[in-house]
Amino acid sequence: MIKKLDKLILKAFFGPFIVTFFIAFFVLMMQSLWKYIDDLVGKGLDFITICQFLWYASASLLMLAMPIAILISSIMTFGNLGESFELVAIKSSGISLLRFMRPLMWVSLLLCGITFLFANYVIPYANLKFITLYSDIYVKKPAFDLKEGVFFTHIPNYAIKVGKKDSDGKTIHHVIIFEQNNALQDNCIVAEKGVMKITDNDSYLEFDLVNGYRYQERGNINDANSEFIKLHFKEFKKLFDLSILKKQQTNDSIFSKNFRMLSARQLQKNIDSLNKTKQNFEAGITKQLNTYLRYSAKAEREMAHHKIIADVPYTHLFPDSLQLQLNQYALNKALELKTLMNQNKVEGEARRKDIIMHQIEWHRKFSISFACLILFFIGAPLGAIIRKGGLGMPLVMAIVFFLIFHLLNMFGEKFVKEELVSPAFGMWQAIICLAPVGAFLTYKAMHDSQLFNKEFYSKLIKKSKSLFARSI
Repeated sequence: MIKKLDKLILKAFFGPFIVTFFIAFFVLMMQSLWKYIDDLVGKGLDFITICQFLWYASASLLMLAMPIAILISSIMTFGNLGESFELVAIKSSGISLLRFMRPLMWVSLLLCGITFLFANYVIPYANLKFITLYSDIYVKKPAFDLKEGVFFTHIPNYAIKVGKKDSDGKTIHHVIIFEQNNALQDNCIVAEKGVMKITDNDSYLEFDLVNGYRYQERGNINDANSEFIKLHFKEFKKLFDLSILKKQQTNDSIFSKNFRMLSARQLQKNIDSLNKTKQNFEAGITKQLNTYLRYSAKAEREMAHHKIIADVPYTHLFPDSLQLQLNQYALNKALELKTLMNQNKVEGEARRKDIIMHQIEWHRKFSISFACLILFFIGAPLGAIIRKGGLGMPLVMAIVFFLIFHLLNMFGEKFVKEELVSPAFGMWQAIICLAPVGAFLTYKAMHDSQLFNKEFYSKLIKKSKSLFARSI
């Protein structure tokens, strides 16, 4: 009997889980695509490059798609069972809700482990490939697309405009080419028409121009006697280097040390190393300050011995002839000390921020994974309480709770970056806040709570009104 119930709940869960997982993943991937659409359009990227970009970009989205899918599918599963009164029949046979939830608890724990392994090993590699590919796409110039009446300026040192293009896409009319090879910037080519084509190796753009003029100015920019040349031609060939328009192949080792590209073990190792470096840096600052303030302890002893009040200057201990030099020397030392402290402050903040970012990423791998279990303990009892299947009420409730989780997670990370809370508390803030909610909903579902029953609230309101009327 129990094994059949386990199969029943697992079969009821996996269908909605698979569907909601891919729907959530698709929605998040489309959101990511719109985020980077401006960097992709017009670059002349091939289909394989675009697929690689979307594949690497979507890897990190799996960490968000997994909790969403678990939350929605658990609400749908128990909502469907409650709506068809199967859940009532199971409870009436003496089987508790927690026992009925046990198979999905193990499934949620398994999904937590899979999410962590994915976040710890797959996502760092995907992030490395993504940032490398994205940097190449970002710096890539737009593909060569010569439009009528519009200057094309993405080839360095050139601005090209054609008045008209024939339907064959090769014959061009009223061609103007501005050259910017020197500081004078007065060189240009004007042609009546021509033919453009790209060489076989796709490295050069070739213009075969007909019946035009080449204007060129020679000389130094500071020389008033520069030479101006006007050359008429019947045929003229001009080559443009297109290598700048191609996507570069950056070595991914450049970004391999970034905290987003590291596993939990590598992050912990880096955090320990950064903390030791920070301690050595602070010790170095103290040593530097001691060189500037090496007489402070001696001065305090002298003041205590002679009973000199600290607020009273003791420059009268030195000859008047040295007063100006002493003041200037003290001012210079103070300025040097101020400059040193400002430099050390900037470097110290950078080191502290680096440690914080490593700690954020370390905690994220565990907190997002554990969120799968917490959201299950919210979704399963919530579905048992509302007793509604399908994508209506379950989807609404899932969106509400996931938005709460996501906002708490975002605010927690923001507070950590602003150093308002510790990385441990900030990154686990969503779990800390939602775990009691999950426990409360589970308790209510086990005791057949009327938490979302309209009749219960309408009766409660009527009783409240009657009590209020009696008191008046």
